[in-house]
Amino acid sequence: MSSSKLFTPLTLGDLTFRNRLWIAAMCQYSALRRDGVPTDWHLAHLGQLAAGGTGLVITEATAVNPDGRISPEDVGIWNDEQVAAWSRITALVASQGAVPGMQLSHAGRKASTFAPWGFPGRRGTVPVSEGGWVTVAPSAIPYEPKHHSTPVALSVDEIDAIVADFRAGAERAARAGFRLLELHGAHGYLIHQFLSPASNHRTDEYGGSLANRARLLLRLIDEIKEVAPELVLFVRFSATDWVPGGWDEADTATVARWAADAGADFFDISTGGNLHADIPVAPGYQVPFAQYVRQAAGVPVGAVGLITDAEHAEHIVASGQADAVFIAREALRDPHTPIRWARELGAPDEEFWAPQYLRARTA
Repeated sequence: MSSSKLFTPLTLGDLTFRNRLWIAAMCQYSALRRDGVPTDWHLAHLGQLAAGGTGLVITEATAVNPDGRISPEDVGIWNDEQVAAWSRITALVASQGAVPGMQLSHAGRKASTFAPWGFPGRRGTVPVSEGGWVTVAPSAIPYEPKHHSTPVALSVDEIDAIVADFRAGAERAARAGFRLLELHGAHGYLIHQFLSPASNHRTDEYGGSLANRARLLLRLIDEIKEVAPELVLFVRFSATDWVPGGWDEADTATVARWAADAGADFFDISTGGNLHADIPVAPGYQVPFAQYVRQAAGVPVGAVGLITDAEHAEHIVASGQADAVFIAREALRDPHTPIRWARELGAPDEEFWAPQYLRARTA
């Protein structure tokens, strides 16, 4: 009998995940009609990840309004055509035994950028003349002045409108069959931009103190719990900007505790993305931040970042550094990574196989 902790179930609220090895959000830049509607590519991509044995599949960053897209080719959840397309995907993911989750996002000052493939030699902000748009942010500070345009600072009324868009997006996601939502507060996108003192220089109720900078996130949690109380709610944080004087793990732990008190159920801990920084990338380099938030805030967390072998993932969960492990690029290399790792750890794996593939399973 296997003693693997990674391949034991985890229950959050009324939702039980069959294991603790989950698929993180990964942008595909494949809504090529630029209408935010997921396509057959997304159906095949997310469906095969679900069939690989994971407990949870989270969509790529899904914009709550057109201006919130990272690129014009990103997906969205702002209309009913998108709901219908996502419904096919959630049905397939759930049929394979995985929980379908949607990452709700607004890119803020990092919106309207060229996708990383399909536009050789182009980077940064897409000009309005080529289908881009004017970006917004808490303050009129560009992400990277050389390649990114200066955003327009949001008014309070405009912040209210974005909050309404997140609320409507959550309601649509529930109708599309998602069982879980993740607020994208990491990687330098809009929520992270508000949280970090490096990108938020406001002097009103959304800037200055930590409580003020966290106001947008906490409002979003309140709105989502009101409109979709049946859905489990994750928050993804970048635990540090990797720059002195920026957002850090102590701030993350404090706000995670506030978010949990407001109704968030789980915290997905990444790092970086808001500022250019020298990041010491190595296998598991973000795991200590997850462990810190788990211990300091007393909340359940997931760890992510260059976790590429079964023993490492098992150790992270078994030693209490995190409650679950997210993988991304490893799952792109092999969508059946969860099944492979279960076998490597001696955990029962038959329930993770699609019945169509069971003939390929060896004893």
